[in-house]
Amino acid sequence: MAIQWFPGHMHLTQKAIAERIKDIDVVIELLDARLPGSSANPMLADLTGHKPGLKVLNKQDLADPERTALWLAHYNAQPATRAIGLDASQTTPARQLIDACHELSPLRGGMAKPMRVLICGIPNVGKSTLINTLTGSRKAKTGDEAGITKLEQRITLADDFYLWDTPGMLWPRIIVAKSGYNLAASGAIGRNAFDEEEVALELLDYLKRHYAGLVEVRFKIDPIEGLSDEQVLEAIGRKRGALLGKGRVNLQKAAEIVMHEFRSGNMGRITLETPEEFAEWLAVGQRVDAERKAKKEARTRRKGSGRREEGPPVESHEEPSPD
Repeated sequence: MAIQWFPGHMHLTQKAIAERIKDIDVVIELLDARLPGSSANPMLADLTGHKPGLKVLNKQDLADPERTALWLAHYNAQPATRAIGLDASQTTPARQLIDACHELSPLRGGMAKPMRVLICGIPNVGKSTLINTLTGSRKAKTGDEAGITKLEQRITLADDFYLWDTPGMLWPRIIVAKSGYNLAASGAIGRNAFDEEEVALELLDYLKRHYAGLVEVRFKIDPIEGLSDEQVLEAIGRKRGALLGKGRVNLQKAAEIVMHEFRSGNMGRITLETPEEFAEWLAVGQRVDAERKAKKEARTRRKGSGRREEGPPVESHEEPSPD
């Protein structure tokens, strides 16, 4: 299943970023520390004209700390880029963000040349919560649902530091299949755009291989080694009382439980990808997408060639056959 979600307001956000970027010094991209590759918008470099970028791995308190360190090193190794981690426990993150932005754009600052920063990220990555923490007020709406913020707004973090917030935005085509599943599992994609049972099974497949102990402890089930993803989901449903008549498991309810436990961090600190894994997934996705585009272009050429070869109908001079 290919998961795609790009509602109309995201197209408007894309246009707003392209217009706003002319007056911006630094772009902050808020990433989900549990899926730092999948939550990075591949359109952003084109939209922002390669402005200096600050990658903020948000929700790092929910992520695997060893993998967070790998991702911070990965992004800090990129040109004109800084990467830092943030989480809900940090009550004064403004200074860290301001200092990082000044490192990226050292010539900006003071009332004559105030720092102008754009902050963006995927839906439900915690951007509105972070902004409310930064400002000490509820300037941004929050909620555990993709697509809460719909309008751009300017926020003053300091007398010479302006922050423009934008609505959460994905990209028109998710070519990395695994990213689609990870984004759905994290809550970045609207519920109507994916099958929850299928996403939960993909999530369990990864957790079985990398975090089996956390799954076993949280759901109090026997060792899951050797069980299929479906058997693990069914065992979780039975443990949590997600049952239908005659003892059958409500797999839809079980899937909702699995995703809620992951999103809330109740299973433990989990990261669904490493830089190396994501690079492999991206290479496969790019190859498959290139093949898809080549096939589409070939079909278009065949159709165009067929139309050119078609001429006016040829008049037949044959006598009708006498039936």
